[in-house]
Amino acid sequence: MDLAVELIHATVQLEQPLGDGTRTVGTGFLISAPGPDGQPRTVLVTANHVLQKMPGATARIGYRIANADGSWSYSPQQVKIRDKDGGELWTHHPSRDVAAISIKAPPEFARAALPLNYLAADDTFDKEEVSAGDEMMALGFPRGLSANSAGFPILRSGKVASYPVAPAKIFPTFLLDFSVFPGNSGGPVFVSHPAKSDGMTQVADKPGGDTGFIAGLLTQQVELNSERLEIGIVTHAKYVRETLALLQNPLAPATVAEGMTAVSGGRTASAEEAARN
Repeated sequence: MDLAVELIHATVQLEQPLGDGTRTVGTGFLISAPGPDGQPRTVLVTANHVLQKMPGATARIGYRIANADGSWSYSPQQVKIRDKDGGELWTHHPSRDVAAISIKAPPEFARAALPLNYLAADDTFDKEEVSAGDEMMALGFPRGLSANSAGFPILRSGKVASYPVAPAKIFPTFLLDFSVFPGNSGGPVFVSHPAKSDGMTQVADKPGGDTGFIAGLLTQQVELNSERLEIGIVTHAKYVRETLALLQNPLAPATVAEGMTAVSGGRTASAEEAARN
């Protein structure tokens, strides 16, 4: 499978009813990362504000189950995100809108979780010569909508709309030219390379091998005078890696970047809010 299909299987809807006919909706994706004991575990990655805006103790993860006849069933399950005192059970980056939480996923979803090396490394953008105008894809659940009744995410694409885009420690976020809606927050943004026809295998030391790489996750939209400008803000995968390192070892140092990327004349707004059913 190419990276787009792999990420479709690894991307899930997150939601929590608010009790007033609305629900908070976001997007997450699964990564296989080592635990403190070195054994692999399934980690849910999303935007920190997605979980912060869920006041309840549990959230629903929209798992999908393959049936014997080739159909799929939507089978959401509860995941505990807060303790009995309301404390957060997830790990978040100290300066970026990124969160991660270890989960017990159904076996098929645990297998769908992508290896850590699919996340872009510090030098990936330079090696891949990523720049303004390049196309990237994004997965999510805009306003809580899915691609079908099975609950698969909706695939969108857009052009990189800012320059420069690297290094991440200087430019921690970059802009993507596509429409962002509540529910998109936390979704993966990625580059998928066409499959090779010569049977070559993936290169182990390259993020994602030859299939592509996860560039980051969608965290915000750009607005000017309360008008959506159809521009998304993507946080570099570097900060996902740092958050996963903190999850593995809470005492591990994490780079805290100075400041946020500014948008002249406008403001940023979260891409996740209460979405009406």
